[in-house]
Amino acid sequence: MYIKFPQEQREAFLTKVKDYFYMERSEEIGDLAAENMADFIAREIGPVFYNQGVRDAKDMLEQKMMNLEEDISSLEKTFPRQER
Repeated sequence: MYIKFPQEQREAFLTKVKDYFYMERSEEIGDLAAENMADFIAREIGPVFYNQGVRDAKDMLEQKMMNLEEDISSLEKTFPRQER
């Protein structure tokens, strides 16, 4: 799965990749190398983060649904018992 980012966002990401290589590895890389690295991250590593985000969203929704069920149950009225 390939994700298409807006040009401005992609350029900012590529700048961060180039900055990382310069600051951490003392290497200057060009636009093509930064794009190749970004494509690699998106293709090979991105799905791990995406899947974790999906799991986190699912867990949050399950918690919200549980709270909603509790809130709705709290609205129930008790039926008065009639004594004979």
